[in-house]
Amino acid sequence: MKQPHQFEKRILLAVSGMSPQILTETLYAIAVTEKETPFIPTEIHLISTSEGARRAVLELLHPQTGKFHQFCRDYTLTGIEFNEHNVYAIENKNGDPLSDIKTPENNEAAADFITEIVSQLTRDENAALHVSIAGGRKTMGYYLGYALSLYGRAQDRLSHVLISENYEGLHDFFYPTIESHVIYDRNKNPLDTQKAEVMLAEIPFVRLRTGLPEHLLNGKAGFSETIELARNFDVTPQLTVDLKQRCFYANSVQVKMSSVNFAFYFWMIKQTVELNNPLSRSSKANENKDYIESFLEIYEKYSSESEMNKVKTGFKTEGMTGNWISERMTAVKKSFERALGQNAAKLYCIKTQGKNSNLSYFVPLNENQIKNIAK
Repeated sequence: MKQPHQFEKRILLAVSGMSPQILTETLYAIAVTEKETPFIPTEIHLISTSEGARRAVLELLHPQTGKFHQFCRDYTLTGIEFNEHNVYAIENKNGDPLSDIKTPENNEAAADFITEIVSQLTRDENAALHVSIAGGRKTMGYYLGYALSLYGRAQDRLSHVLISENYEGLHDFFYPTIESHVIYDRNKNPLDTQKAEVMLAEIPFVRLRTGLPEHLLNGKAGFSETIELARNFDVTPQLTVDLKQRCFYANSVQVKMSSVNFAFYFWMIKQTVELNNPLSRSSKANENKDYIESFLEIYEKYSSESEMNKVKTGFKTEGMTGNWISERMTAVKKSFERALGQNAAKLYCIKTQGKNSNLSYFVPLNENQIKNIAK
């Protein structure tokens, strides 16, 4: 499998508070101390509060004194895209930058903001993301780590950096320097930045990405909504059939389908759940004709005349073939996966049992898990 440092696009994402040093410390740990597999970013993104972002731009990116530029010169790193546009100040729901994160409302805004950034940066399959949770308030690190657990791929990594005790949190320490340089600790004792140690602590995390629906992977991602949908995999499945809107609700999440697929899944529920009669499949043409009448009785209520005639013509020619049934099952599965994600969709998708000539299909729910079905 391709390793993170082998990706053409490599992204470092970090959070910071009033100490932007965390970024250069992390950069040193992943690009310098990891000698066998250095992760040298092609771009860097930093999330902070409005004041933290201001300090990061001044202390890291100032044209003359910026510590990021100095770091790159010291360790001969080129081609890293990092500028003030890649420094994000967390915003509330009204788009106003937050100076700090102290209230429940601010925490909710920070969670949504951080989750959206992670969602965006993990959409490119040709990029590897390294996330550092070493800086900022504890809640910021928590949200960032949780967001990576939700959206992270196999090539993404999560880490924390450990700094030599005497150097940790010092305003003048940004990274171990190549040349000897004296700074002072809080007690005015001199320290040599050349002798500091920065160690990378990689943090294992559970990847839940396959449990997310398509609209969250490709669209705007709020923390609370994402968590709620991810939890669908851990609850008892409940399906509501909305006959007026011709759709289903899986644990309150709407699942839209075309007319033929809606009718097919509804028909499968009536056949295999209400009547407890698994659907048998045959690969031979003109078989399964005994199912056609009961299916068309349902489909007629939810299709146009042209749609109905098209399906009738196909049935007259070939019957309800095994291939037709397989196509419907695949389409139903994709609809549930788009709405719920792969993991939660498994609770509702049509299952198979038996093999070869004894193969049959059924909906893996019971009558108590299904509501609003017209008898």
